Amino acid sequence: MDNPSLNRCRAPDPRHLVVKQAIHWTLRLRNSADNPRLLQQCDTWRAAHHEHEQAWQRVQSLQQELHGQLRAVPGAQVAFDTLENSAQRLGRRQALKLLGGVMLLGSAAWLGKEQLAWQQWNADFATATGERRGFQLPDGTRLELNTDSAADLDFNARQRLIKLSRGEIMLTCGPDPQADTTRPLLVRTRHGLFEGVDARFVVRLEGDCTRLSVTAGSVTIHAPHSPPTRVQAGQNYRVSASQAVPVPPLDMDVGAWADGLIVTRNMRLADFIQEVGRYRHGYLGCADEIGELRLSGVYRLEDTDKLLAVLPQTLPVRLRYRTRWWVTLERLA
Repeated sequence: MDNPSLNRCRAPDPRHLVVKQAIHWTLRLRNSADNPRLLQQCDTWRAAHHEHEQAWQRVQSLQQELHGQLRAVPGAQVAFDTLENSAQRLGRRQALKLLGGVMLLGSAAWLGKEQLAWQQWNADFATATGERRGFQLPDGTRLELNTDSAADLDFNARQRLIKLSRGEIMLTCGPDPQADTTRPLLVRTRHGLFEGVDARFVVRLEGDCTRLSVTAGSVTIHAPHSPPTRVQAGQNYRVSASQAVPVPPLDMDVGAWADGLIVTRNMRLADFIQEVGRYRHGYLGCADEIGELRLSGVYRLEDTDKLLAVLPQTLPVRLRYRTRWWVTLERLA
C-alpha cells in the first residue's frame, strides 16, 4: 500500500510541468514580442521534445478561444484592453502575473463551462468545442472524439484502457492483436467500466450518468452496484452511480457526428437545439412554446450558423441573434 506521506512528496506529473512551461513561454512572449533572443529560446524549447510542441499548440489554441469569447461578453472589451495596457506598463514579473490571471481565469461568471477546457491540456487526446478528431490506437482500435472531449490512454501488457474524463467517444475495436495475451479493451468513466468485444460503440459522459450505445458487436458494463451487463448491438444503456438500466434509442444516429453530421428521426426541437449547442460557443436556446416541434433530417456540423438558418425553412420558427454568441429560436409571428 502506498504511504500517504510519500504520496504528498512525489514530484508533479511531467505533463503538468510541460503545460506550465508552455503557459510561461506564451506570457513572456506576449510581454516581449519584439525580443528575437526570447523568440529563439522559445523555439529551442519547442523543438526539444514533441510534448513541448504539443503543449505549445494547445495553449495557443485555447488562448485564442478564450480571448475571442471574453471579448464577446458585453462590457468585457474595455476591461480586457485596460488589463492588457496596464500589464504593458508594469514590471515584467507583475505583467506576467496579471496577464496570466486573465488567461487562466477569463470571465468566471460567463465562461465557467469553457474554463474546464484547461483541464484537457494534460489529456492524451482532446478536442475543443466544435472540434472532432479521429485517432488510430497502437492495437488498431479506431478512436473518435466528439466536441469538447478528453481521454487518456493506458495500454500495458495486461490491459487496453481508455479513460474518458469529458465528452464523448466512439470506438471501433477488434480482437487483441497480441495473440499470446488476453487484454480486454476497456473504457472507464466515473460511473463504471465498459468492456468492448469486437465492437463499435459510443460512450457519452454526462453530468449524472454515462450513456452507452452499441452499434456492432457487444459491450459488457461493469458498474459499482450492478452485476455485469452484456449489451448487444442496437441497445442503449444509462449507467449512473447506483445502477445500469436500458433506455430507449435516441431520436438521432448516435455515431453520425463522427462524419460531421446530426441525423435526426422525429426529434424534439428542444432536444435538437441542445445537441447543436454542444458544437458552438455561447448560448443557444429555444422558447418553451416551440420545444415540442419535431424535425427529421440530415444536418451538417461544420457551420452551425448555416445549420440553424435551415430551420425556419421547415418549421414555423425564427432566429433571433442578440450577438453571434447569444441565439434563440422563437415562434414565427
